[in-house]
Amino acid sequence: MDVSEFVVSAGRAVLDMMEREWQPLSAGELEQRLDQAVEEILEADLVTELKTQPPPATAAAAAVYVHLLQSQPTVGPQLLQTAATVAASFPQKEETTETLGQMETVDSAAVEYIKDLLQSSKSNARLAGRARLSLSHTILLSLTLLTERVSYRSVSRRFLLEKGNIHRIFFSFCDHINMLEERQIRWPVGEEAENILFPLFSSEKRPEDAEQSAPLVLGVLGHTQIPIRLPLGKHDVETTVPEVKRMKKEEAHLDSWLNLELLCDSSGRFLHCRISKGSDMDRGSSLRDKLKQHPELMPSGSCILAKPGYPLSAHILTPYITSHGLREELFNKTLDEHFHILDQAVANLRARFQRLRYLDIGNYDRARAVVLSACVLHNVFLDMGQVVEAEVEKEDITQIGDGEMDNEGICRRDILSDLLFKSFES
Repeated sequence: MDVSEFVVSAGRAVLDMMEREWQPLSAGELEQRLDQAVEEILEADLVTELKTQPPPATAAAAAVYVHLLQSQPTVGPQLLQTAATVAASFPQKEETTETLGQMETVDSAAVEYIKDLLQSSKSNARLAGRARLSLSHTILLSLTLLTERVSYRSVSRRFLLEKGNIHRIFFSFCDHINMLEERQIRWPVGEEAENILFPLFSSEKRPEDAEQSAPLVLGVLGHTQIPIRLPLGKHDVETTVPEVKRMKKEEAHLDSWLNLELLCDSSGRFLHCRISKGSDMDRGSSLRDKLKQHPELMPSGSCILAKPGYPLSAHILTPYITSHGLREELFNKTLDEHFHILDQAVANLRARFQRLRYLDIGNYDRARAVVLSACVLHNVFLDMGQVVEAEVEKEDITQIGDGEMDNEGICRRDILSDLLFKSFES
């Protein structure tokens, strides 16, 4: 290559580089670069502040202190060695009384299990937030926000991260957990469905000919409500009003909660999950229509038990509401015994994920993502054998009328209630 050709090729390379650098960025690229720049500035400020402060007072804080310093390429080995010595000097048993100590007492197996699930999921996209925050610490931070009723400021102090960055990390984590919904909250089919069926009638109440006529139950269907903060413009409550008073004023507004419709099996595992706005008054009709279109989803002769207000159909059985003879009351009592399965599962969900008691989120999509993440992780913890047995709270339920009923459902319910009543008489 002569000198002129070399100059031309070099000039083209320079022009290409300038074109790449100066062409307008897309909105997504611009936001990503801005986030990265802000994170780097905040990290630099935090590390500078850490260098000038005395060592942390607890072992958990010291551990995070070391982790943060190790992630910075500019930190010298002498400072890292000093920080590690400080962290190692704390005995483990000093951490049990402080909330901060939960960072090290949280089951590490759960963090690793969720980490493996995320890494094996379809999405390989990096979780948003601090670029050098490990995936394990991202999971630990997000579980802290889900399982405890703590503020972003508290978590910011605990993990030594900026509040805005924690916000991005948490919702990015929820988005990735939501991608696991199809794997974790799935409708059982075939042998899997056959294995989870349980009898409608208990052994004491089971009629002699129940083997031929009484269906087996696939699961219990019902719903609960998750209170959320009203979106801006949906309420006239002043910002200076205390939170408790504001929550009471929001209670009457339909958009101040989410409807969480759940179907669970006898072990409390969620088989179906539907999240909608409080103004959505639909109760199970979409599920009923789906089962009607795809009857193969139900094992032969099986049924689903649903709470009052849900549609009565060939596949979904509901209690009697309008008539209360001895026959109807006996049938309702039998269903009530099974409804406890769902009540217990909901109580366990709320007990493990304390943030669901009140989501201070005014954005429906983000609130929904948090609730769905809790439901997915509920099944994940069950897979790990980690069961929370919480006390079932009595819900203040107003009188609910009959849901939609079709003739096939009415006929099937009457046959079963007659069968049960004749057994009771004998």
